Amino acid sequence: MSATAPYAGPSPIRRPVAAAALLAALVSLVFGLLLAGAGPASAHAALTGSDPQDGAVVDTAPKEVTLSFSEAIAVGDDSIRVLDPSGKRADTEAEPRDLSEGGTVRYGVALHSGLPDGTYTVAWQAISADSHPISGAFTFSIGAPSETTVALSSQEAGGGPVGVVYDIARYAAYGGFVLLAGGSAFVLVCWRGGASALPMQRLVVRGWLTLTAATLVMLLLRNPYTGSGKFADAFDLVGLQSVLDTKPGAALVSRLLLLGAAALFIAVLFGTYARREDEQEKKDLTFGLAVGGGVVAAGIAATWAMSEHASTGIQASIAMPVDVAHLLAVAAWLGGLASLLVALYRTPDIGSAAVRRFSAVAFGSVVVLAATGIYQSWRQVGSWSALTGTRYGQLLILKVALIAVLLAVAWFSRRWTGRLTDSAVAPSAEASKTSETSETSETSETSETSETSETSEAPKTSKMSKMSKTSTASGASDDDVAPERAAQLARQRAVLTATKKKRIRDADPERSGLRRSVLAEAAVAVVLLAVTTMLTATEPGRTEEEAAASGATAATAPAGGPVNLSMPFDTGGENGKGTVRIDIDPGRTGSNDLHVWIDGSDGEPMDVPELKLALTLESKDIGPLPVVPDRLAEGHWTASGVQIPMAGDWKVDLTVRTSDIDQVTIDKNAKIG
Repeated sequence: MSATAPYAGPSPIRRPVAAAALLAALVSLVFGLLLAGAGPASAHAALTGSDPQDGAVVDTAPKEVTLSFSEAIAVGDDSIRVLDPSGKRADTEAEPRDLSEGGTVRYGVALHSGLPDGTYTVAWQAISADSHPISGAFTFSIGAPSETTVALSSQEAGGGPVGVVYDIARYAAYGGFVLLAGGSAFVLVCWRGGASALPMQRLVVRGWLTLTAATLVMLLLRNPYTGSGKFADAFDLVGLQSVLDTKPGAALVSRLLLLGAAALFIAVLFGTYARREDEQEKKDLTFGLAVGGGVVAAGIAATWAMSEHASTGIQASIAMPVDVAHLLAVAAWLGGLASLLVALYRTPDIGSAAVRRFSAVAFGSVVVLAATGIYQSWRQVGSWSALTGTRYGQLLILKVALIAVLLAVAWFSRRWTGRLTDSAVAPSAEASKTSETSETSETSETSETSETSETSEAPKTSKMSKMSKTSTASGASDDDVAPERAAQLARQRAVLTATKKKRIRDADPERSGLRRSVLAEAAVAVVLLAVTTMLTATEPGRTEEEAAASGATAATAPAGGPVNLSMPFDTGGENGKGTVRIDIDPGRTGSNDLHVWIDGSDGEPMDVPELKLALTLESKDIGPLPVVPDRLAEGHWTASGVQIPMAGDWKVDLTVRTSDIDQVTIDKNAKIG
């Protein structure tokens, strides 16, 4: 196709807008699916054992309660609380003692002496070594189980609105780093001319702003995220000070300091570097910026490695540098991809050489990603069963599938890159001459029209002449007006030239095909980045399997749902038939609300003199745990704070008495947790 061929496609202004709208909609969709289905972040340390054990009945009161974990945790004064049946503290309220030895992580709290018989609740909350909050609860009994009035919050650590905002900030931080590091690398390595391109400058600066804002949000929300779950505590100075004393807090502060150095790097890259014209000086400055920028980028990547999965578990000294390399490769690939997309849509001057250089950079990044990803997968999963049977493993499979799709689309991009030429980047000499001739013709026509107008409107000319004389008399001359007119014509020519270049570029089939395939790559990359962020908020498969093998309760209450039961009964007496409906909400371990409705044989609410329940987990020899609901209204009874110590197939025994001598006990099994 000729370089001067007419442009016959959609408006070049509308297409980038449509592309941006498509990406924004895709981001919103991904967030909606992932955040709605994921719930609060899963725990990354697991409770592997306790003494007394969950649900145990001991003959005498123990002197202390100990908890064992799968990895190191950070604890505070109230990290482990033991509550008696009335909800009062049964422990000494001192900071938990570190009883760890060898590879075992264990903490204990001392109990008051002379504790009475009954059911005791152990509630704990801490921060795992990879920066994520964890919490849980279980019960044990002294002498025999009893009723308990303990009501624990159903909100898990790291959940609620604060958890949602924190997770969004975590995603934004990864996205900002990708644009900042990847965009800068694209300019230095692939397209040095991009340093003077305004769209490239905006991309990198917006990446810096996004990462900085997300880091500040995470630092302020760190205290409520790991504690109360209230936004108001974000500005608690005492809480903020405690955050700064932790490893995640130190990592966030270090990131902010490094972002200050990154701001200086950006100023030099798009300032001094962009204005340099001497090739040797620019080459030397390129080397200096590459070294300095690489150090800053590696430092920022290390703030994730030092505070998340890589910093704990097996081979941490190897995993941390591997994680840094993995993050840098992700930034070079996906950030470069975003930069290429912006360059193809928003700038007319990027050449085929720059595209081919990025293709080589992307290939190298994929090789690094493959090597580091295999190691990380082995370290976090460890077995085929964990790969297929845990949430972490399933997300990892999804991530690998997305990478495969991304590589498939990249193959098409590589084909378009091989066909790409620079003929469409700038008009040819002949096209330029044609453009000049056209402009001259337009100028002549304008002049002729102007002369005709002057001849036919002499009175107006006379008035203009008078105005000109008046203007000259007041100090304005033709010399003052000429530079302004020349500048205006220069701006018009620049806009005209840019528009022609854009039309010619968009008419090139190879470049159009490349833009479409790169846009598809970017769309897949948005989803891939979201899944990667979810992986950082999910308990590693190896840890989950170790916890399951120990037979202990998981670090957080298993996910469940409200349990609904319906049981007919017949006491044998007059008006002794009816139906009992039972709701247990939320239907999982910990505190639950229980509602009982009794309907008579006519379907109307039915009152009875006595109603009793008991819960039994026969597989673990737990129970029966009695529950005595209170009458709320006619035919409606309720009990709050019903403690379910562990997940399982519970038998619900219900005793209904309809008269002094007529009663019946019925039962039904319910899967809780």
